[in-house]
Amino acid sequence: MKALVFGEVLWDIYPDSEYIGGAPLNFATHFLKCGGESWIVTSVGNDILGNKTIDEIKKMCINTEYITYSDKETGKCLVKLDGNQIPTYNLLDNVAYDFIKKPYIKENLFDVLYFGTLSLRNENNGTILSQIISENEFNEIFVDVNIRPPYYNKDVVNYACENATILKISEEELPVVGECIKCKAEDITECAQIIGDKFEKLKIVIITKGEKGSLVYDCQNKKNYSHEAEKVAVVSTVGAGDSFSAAFLSVFLQTGDIEKALNFSTKISAFVVSQKEAIPDYNLNDFV
Repeated sequence: MKALVFGEVLWDIYPDSEYIGGAPLNFATHFLKCGGESWIVTSVGNDILGNKTIDEIKKMCINTEYITYSDKETGKCLVKLDGNQIPTYNLLDNVAYDFIKKPYIKENLFDVLYFGTLSLRNENNGTILSQIISENEFNEIFVDVNIRPPYYNKDVVNYACENATILKISEEELPVVGECIKCKAEDITECAQIIGDKFEKLKIVIITKGEKGSLVYDCQNKKNYSHEAEKVAVVSTVGAGDSFSAAFLSVFLQTGDIEKALNFSTKISAFVVSQKEAIPDYNLNDFV
């Protein structure tokens, strides 16, 4: 299983520390841990943090062939903590990952393409991504809707839905997505069905509901699947959605079985929220 992962890599900058992240990188790493191979398409600054980014990604065993340098600075999210340690986030724009360059990709090398909506906040990336999609054949295109105000609009959300074969949305983001695509249903199940029926390329719509579990709509067979969340002590939700995506996709690519994929992704994401790190160590045999 080979995944081409397109989008942002950034650093969360705290007053006394910094951590590499971004949904595409988290996904790529979890996909690797679930038995796949990952190549990431992004851009970093020609700066100290950019060099550190590539070093860190290499340590994760993710292929860096399609990472390019930019004259913009490496992506950052500045995090401030108030007196109660409650964070506020300043996601910098006009940074390196907003100006991804088109990679030269060997024909039909990849099984799946992954991208999220945040990576499309700049018109340049939309153009590059469209070229990648038109010039390559992917068995699946997995899209994670990650709404980060003000970095989205209805055109970006519709573009994501139109190109996805597997679409993942969180329950919190569903009202925004519904507004962008003119889906007025209030019931989650009905909304998933409307989305699945509206966009012809879609095979699967995933709606994650946090502690309430998840819902999957099989667009081709008009069938719903649901799974309760496993009861664990939540330490951090950072990276949980990305681990869910990677785990679901890895099993679905191998088996085509939605129920097995949903069961596995539920177990993996439950473990991740019980850990402090977004990408904790785990052994797949523990979840079989």
